[in-house]
This record gives sequence, structure tokens and C-alpha cells, in this order.
Amino acid sequence: MVEIPTAVTRLLPKSEKSKYHSLLCVNFVFLLTLTLAFFAYTLLSLNKQKPKYLLAKDSITVREVDHLKIVNVSRMYYQSKLIAPNSENIVMQTPWLAPIVWDGTFQIEILNQQFRLQNVSIGLVVFATGKYVAFLKVFLQTAEMYFMEGHRVKYYIFTDQPSSVPFLKPYKGRQMVILEAQGSAHPWNTHIHRMEVISYFSQQRFAKEVDYLVCAHVNIVFCNSVGVEILSSLFGTLDPLFFGLPRKSLAYERQPQSQAYISENEGDFYYSGAFFGGKVLEVHRLTKFCYQAMKMDQADHIKVPRHDESYLNKYLLYNKPTKILSPEYMWNKKLPNGHSFKEVLTDAGMLIRVSKYPWTDAEQDYQKDLRLGQ
Repeated sequence: MVEIPTAVTRLLPKSEKSKYHSLLCVNFVFLLTLTLAFFAYTLLSLNKQKPKYLLAKDSITVREVDHLKIVNVSRMYYQSKLIAPNSENIVMQTPWLAPIVWDGTFQIEILNQQFRLQNVSIGLVVFATGKYVAFLKVFLQTAEMYFMEGHRVKYYIFTDQPSSVPFLKPYKGRQMVILEAQGSAHPWNTHIHRMEVISYFSQQRFAKEVDYLVCAHVNIVFCNSVGVEILSSLFGTLDPLFFGLPRKSLAYERQPQSQAYISENEGDFYYSGAFFGGKVLEVHRLTKFCYQAMKMDQADHIKVPRHDESYLNKYLLYNKPTKILSPEYMWNKKLPNGHSFKEVLTDAGMLIRVSKYPWTDAEQDYQKDLRLGQ
């Protein structure tokens, strides 16, 4: 029963009280009917959305985190399981929720199918000037074996010695583009020029030809599969020499007057300058910042020991990467400790190895081609 307010009934004559009471009853019944209809509609909608109906479709919708278009991927059957990385006590995610990619983090079969349906193309940029041309053959050979297998790839080779670029017929869907670059006996000028060229070509050419850009040092040996799991709007690679060290021990630039300066109470991770990338325009922004900052320091006669790597770390501190590659991507696991690994990086060969696994005997065959002048 609906109780009629006393204040209202007192003001109404007896003939109107009955009409008022009837009107309230009608309104109550109407509202009750609407409420029951709403709950009935909600229950029917939920039943239609049960998983059994979604799973009965021929395909499932997959959305890529970096704003690629939505595509329908043929349904794949695989055993769902928890993926346990090889290492213990490791960080899987950054404080800003970007994934840290360890071996086995992603189901690579699903990612491969998704990126193939998108017909994604990847540019691999490498500079081979001066004596570093000697590393180019092994770089290209191992990249053909392990880099982005089954996907469209363009090798952008910048060199001051085009005639010394080794002949290599790429696999189907892969191209090699040789571009002339300036050589310099001074490492500082070489690093400045590299950032300037990548920035310029990213805007003028690369953005028209590829979707993602990966920038690598030429003294790299790919030792196992490096695929689309690394691709993101902006990614960096953790330097194994500094992984896990306290913030004050990271090799940031500490000169306050430098454009690369990072104070001791700042910093997230220390990224290697040997392997980074992302969407082409994101790489353009990064390299443009590094180039301009390096030119400013050069004009002020400020020397930064770690060259462009320091500026890259400054940029990534304030422009967080959307994906981070673990030290596994630049680590030979057979090395017992960081000191031994450092010796490898600074020996006469100056090798950097991109690998998620220990070396195998197959990689030893490539070491013969690493001697200078060969």
C-alpha cells in the first residue's frame, strides 16, 4: 500500500482524496512494471553473452596493444598454461605497466599470425663505417637466420664503403637498401651523425616504407630468434651490465651541465644503445632529441663518455617505453658473471650478442668471419 502524505490529504476535499489515491496506485504499478521489464532484459542480455556463444564462432577478435587495426584471427587451439620465465626473482612489468619481455613471455605463434595478417613490415637500421664494415657480413647472415623470421624486413645499411658491403641475397619478402653515410675518425661525430641520419630518414623515408624500425649496432651477432614479440610503440633493451644494480650505480650522465644529465635520485632502468626501436615516428622523436642534445653539448664543449647511449637514457626516462626487452636479449648465459661479460664487450672484437639462449656450436662457425679485414 502507498501511504498518502497527511499534509496533502488535509488540503484535499473528500471527493478528491479518492482520485489522488487512485493516481498514486497507478504510478506505483507503472514503475513496478518498468523495473521488472528492465531486470528481465538484463538477464536475457547476459545469457546471450555467455562464453559458449563466443567460443562457437569461427574466429576470435584480437586487438594489438600498439593501436594496430582490429583483425579477425583464425581460432588457434593451444594448452593454456602459466608461462614461467627461466630466471628467478625477475621483474615482469614496469611501474608504468609496460611488459618486460623475457624468453617465453608471449605465445609467439599467436603474435606471428597476428602480425602477418596485418602485413607488418620492419626496418632494421645499421651503420657500418670505417673498420666496422668488417662486422657487417656476420650481422646480416645471423639476422637472416634469426631476425623476424617469416615477416617482411628491409635492411637499411648506412656505410661510407658501399663497395665493401658483402653480397647477400635476402630471403623472400626481405630487401637490402644500401645508403651512403659519412665516416669519421672521431667516435663522437660518428654517434651524432648516426642519430641525425636516423631522425631525418625516419621522417622522410622510413615512415613511408615500414611500420616499425629497429636500430642495431653492427657489431651484433643474432644467436637465436628475435621476433615480433619485441615490437611496440617504443622499446628499449636493458643493459645486462647494470641490470639489478641500485639507481646510484647506473651509468647515467652525472654532469649537471650536460643535456644528458640524470640526477642520482632519478632513473628507472639503464638501457643499451645497441638495440632499440619502435614505431617509425617514435624512433624519429627519440633520435631527434638525441641529435639535438648532443649538438648542444658539443657546442658547449661537454664530453659524455657513453656517447649517444646517455642521451637515449635521458629520453627514455621522460618518455617511458611501452615495452622493455630483458637482458636475455643481449646476454650470453654461459658467462658466469658480469665481469666476464664486460670483458667480451670490450675485447678486440667488440662483440655484442643478441640472444635469449646460451650459445650453441652453430654460432662458433661465424666467429671466423669476425676478424678485421676479412
